Amino acid sequence: MKILRVDSSTNGAESVTRELTGEIVDKLVADNPGAEVITRDLGVEPLAHLNPITTGAIRLPEEAWSEDMKAAAPSEQAILDEFLSADVVVVGAPMYNFSIPSALKSWIDRLGVPRVTFRYSENGPEGLAGGRKVIVVSGRGGAYGDDHAIDSQERLMSTFFGFIGITDLTMIRAEGVGMPEGREKAVAAAKEEIAKL
Repeated sequence: MKILRVDSSTNGAESVTRELTGEIVDKLVADNPGAEVITRDLGVEPLAHLNPITTGAIRLPEEAWSEDMKAAAPSEQAILDEFLSADVVVVGAPMYNFSIPSALKSWIDRLGVPRVTFRYSENGPEGLAGGRKVIVVSGRGGAYGDDHAIDSQERLMSTFFGFIGITDLTMIRAEGVGMPEGREKAVAAAKEEIAKL
C-alpha cells in the first residue's frame, strides 16, 4: 500500500490537522505493515500558484510546449504522479477564512487535468482518478455544521474530489477548535472517528 500524506497548515506544531493526519497515517501503517508513506508538506514548502508556463506543462500536449514548459514539466508531472500512484491520500485541510489554504488550492489545481483526471463526454464531466481512497481532515476554529452557507472549505474538497472520480471519500472533522476548551473536545471526537477507519 502507498499512502500520500498532504499537510497544508501553517501552524506548525500547533496544527490540529497535522496532529490528525499523523494519527490517520499511523493507524493505516499499523493496519498495513510495510505500507510506504510519502509526505508533501505544503505549509512548509508551498507550491507556486499556476501561471502560463506551469499550466501549459500540465495541460498542453508535449509538442506544444515552449522551452520553459519543457523545463517545468518534470516537477509538475511528479505532483500528479504522486497522487495517482497512491492507494490512500490523507489531506489536512484547515479552514482559512472560510475556505482552504492557498497552498492546498495550488496542489488541487495540479490534479484537475483534462483527459487525465477528468474528461467531458456527451453525458457531461466524468472523473478518471477513482480507485483510491481519500481521507480529508477538516479543521475549523468555529462551529459551522454540515450545511453552513459560508463553508467553502469542505464543500470545495468534496466537490473537487468527486469531480475527478473519487467515490471513496471520508471527511474527518475537528470543529470548534478555537472555542474555549474546544480544541481538546474536537480532537478527541475526531480521534474516535479515526479509530473506526
